[in-house]
Amino acid sequence: MQNKFLFLLVVILTLSSCNELLVYSDYKPVKEAKWEMGQNVDFQFSELDSTQTYNMFINIRNDDNFAFSNLFLITELEYPSGNTVKDTLEYRMAEPNGEWLGKGMGSIKENKLWFKENIDFPDSGVYKVNISHAMRKNGDVEGLHVLEGITDVGLEIEKAPKL
Repeated sequence: MQNKFLFLLVVILTLSSCNELLVYSDYKPVKEAKWEMGQNVDFQFSELDSTQTYNMFINIRNDDNFAFSNLFLITELEYPSGNTVKDTLEYRMAEPNGEWLGKGMGSIKENKLWFKENIDFPDSGVYKVNISHAMRKNGDVEGLHVLEGITDVGLEIEKAPKL
């Protein structure tokens, strides 16, 4: 009897935690949690409703080897037509006291970071998103050749809630 109750509880929690707005989610691991300069993390998606608006998020998983309180990323969103929108983004990853932002227990934290808000995808075909890091140490002109502590990079697309 107790096993049936536990099973039912797990099923209810699993179903209630589903995000009905989520239409795309993918993660790419960073080999040995060492993200090399110029190494793009690439995503592709297609067949999104052209009448719907969406919110896009970059998901970053980091461990305790990430030595910075912020993260600079360069993103490229390429439309099927070939037009590309390139952005340089900065995200806060830790509080001033060093406490990690994000969710997770243990040494891995996951941050869901805003990328694009209320965006539409009017063209049919394949869209591409490329993400690379643009980190450097304070005072250095040259960027970091290897950024340690990023374990995974993800992309999520959700339907924007209708107001």
